[in-house]
Amino acid sequence: MVNSLDGCLLVDRWTPPAAGIAADIVHRTYDQVAARFEADGWIVGRKTMEEFAQGAARVPETVPGDLCGTYIADCKGRDIAVAIDPHGRLHCGRDNAGGDHIVAILGEQVPDSYPAELREDGVSYLFAGYDGHDLHRAMDTLGEAFGVGTLLLEGGGTINGAFLKAELIDQISLLVYPGIDGLAVEPSIFEYGGAAEERPAAGRSLRHLATETLNGGMVWLHFGMEGSPASA
Repeated sequence: MVNSLDGCLLVDRWTPPAAGIAADIVHRTYDQVAARFEADGWIVGRKTMEEFAQGAARVPETVPGDLCGTYIADCKGRDIAVAIDPHGRLHCGRDNAGGDHIVAILGEQVPDSYPAELREDGVSYLFAGYDGHDLHRAMDTLGEAFGVGTLLLEGGGTINGAFLKAELIDQISLLVYPGIDGLAVEPSIFEYGGAAEERPAAGRSLRHLATETLNGGMVWLHFGMEGSPASA
């Protein structure tokens, strides 16, 4: 993840780089740090994936009889771009996001026409329980069916919060950009929508792994997550 000094996520709202620093410093540095993890792909929510979508809602030409299982399209050896889309609202129009093969995580309640649409687009999909919120099941399927070992969780804040609550985050890699948003209501890295008494990070601790100052004054913070029952 990358945020401004005041913890906000919307890059387009941040103050620009200082004089003499390239305008693309955020995206370029982000890609460089992400490459260090040698991941098999990345995960985002539906709203973030919409930035890559080129399709529109339509009636598929055919609706096969069996659409309930995991569907693996032709990945062509590419990394995967995972979209958490429980209600089937994303209309991809193509099989990739930035060149990486799209895999949709759905809820079992989606109408048959939606996975049929994904098949026509060449998009893979799997199901995460009836409501699409069984993240443990989804991650198990990605590992077993798609051979995935490491994925980069890239937001937004709601998706990050759900993974935090589910104790599915192993490390935190955060780039801090020397800029400011300033608006109090802008989204942050973790936004778990629970009750006031809930503590989605309860029982977890952060172990510092590395800190680096990178180009343009950006700072990379790297932490390991400890305390998960799954890793005990």
